[in-house]
Amino acid sequence: MVAKITIPKSIEAALNYNEKKVHKGNAVCLYAANYLKDAKEMNFYQRLAGFERLNSLNERATTKTLHVSLNFDPSEKLPESKLQQIASDYMQRIGFGDQPYLVYKHEDAGHPHIHIVSTTIKADGSRINTHNIGKNQSEKARKEIERQYGLIRAERQQELRNPGIKPVDAEKVVYGKSETKRSISNAVSAIFSQYKFTSLPEFNAALKQFNVIADRGKEEGRIYKNRGLVYRVMDAGGNKVGVPIKASSISCKPTLDNLEAKFAANETEKENLKPYVKAKLDECIAQSPANMKDLIENLKQKNIYTVLRQNAEGRLYGITFVDNQNKCVFNGSDLGKGYSAAAIQSKLSTPAIDKTIKQDDKESSHSSGSVGKEMAITKDKEKNMTVSDSKENILDVLLTAKEQFGNTPYSLLKKKRKKKRKNPNS
Repeated sequence: MVAKITIPKSIEAALNYNEKKVHKGNAVCLYAANYLKDAKEMNFYQRLAGFERLNSLNERATTKTLHVSLNFDPSEKLPESKLQQIASDYMQRIGFGDQPYLVYKHEDAGHPHIHIVSTTIKADGSRINTHNIGKNQSEKARKEIERQYGLIRAERQQELRNPGIKPVDAEKVVYGKSETKRSISNAVSAIFSQYKFTSLPEFNAALKQFNVIADRGKEEGRIYKNRGLVYRVMDAGGNKVGVPIKASSISCKPTLDNLEAKFAANETEKENLKPYVKAKLDECIAQSPANMKDLIENLKQKNIYTVLRQNAEGRLYGITFVDNQNKCVFNGSDLGKGYSAAAIQSKLSTPAIDKTIKQDDKESSHSSGSVGKEMAITKDKEKNMTVSDSKENILDVLLTAKEQFGNTPYSLLKKKRKKKRKNPNS
């Protein structure tokens, strides 16, 4: 559990922050401690009045507000009753158990967390000292609560969120050197042990951002037939470079058999993380990105790495999202129809890749028309042909004067002149 404490200048600002989330449907007020009414029975002004009554007892204090957020690991699915109990225990341990406070459960992030708003002014008008409260009272309370409720420690959460995975520098790969193997092993071990994926392509999508790929080799090759797996470095162009590293030589043993065992085990855990990834995607799409590049950049700000899957002609046929915060990988179509490559493209303002798809479609339909046979013979030219070129060709046909062989009205036909025969007697 990670506890963060802030001291806002006004109680109204802290309360407004949480109430706006409630109004938007991104939060819910779980509990009102030391109030005369239940949280659900009060409106914003009644909740605020509970704090202002005490704040008015001390005119000299400049800071009268305490705002706490308790953050849990994404894997911890805690019921509301447990969250309320944890909040009460925490406030009691830091010396705010007798103060009025409100507990809000937020649902707009990739991890469960609650916010607690309270006042530092007591019923007798004195102020609770908050100097170094985070370092002293909060740290002690946090560790005790982690042990009591079996929560993932704050230190461990930091390790999971910042695994220290460094991309392998393809330009510095030296054949046969241990540094290369160590770099590959670090990236593979972190992804293998921490991320949730359910197929080899999903595993590779997560590895790709660190310039590493799991390679089964060619289908007719010995490695593929023996269900082997090697790991290789990729350069910026997606080319495999350096000496391949056997899966069995890496400490975590990320062999094909072990990966396939993880695929099945990750299915349920991935399903639980799906709403968090969809929420991030919805938020980025709601910003009306102009094109796919803008969307990818927006997702990057949300700690999501995007992999586009395109065919040889450059046509986009799939999209994969790697959520580095929640440590999970999803194909767009697995999240729902609205998150497939085609559906997302339709929501973009100026989908550049979509134009390429439409262009290819026009070319293919043109080739199946009256000039199909001719286009089939010159297939290589068809791939390079653009829509504008095809329009110019049509205009050339329409504007070029050619001999016509249709039925011309008799009145418009030119009469042939009869040659005068020379008089043989003349």
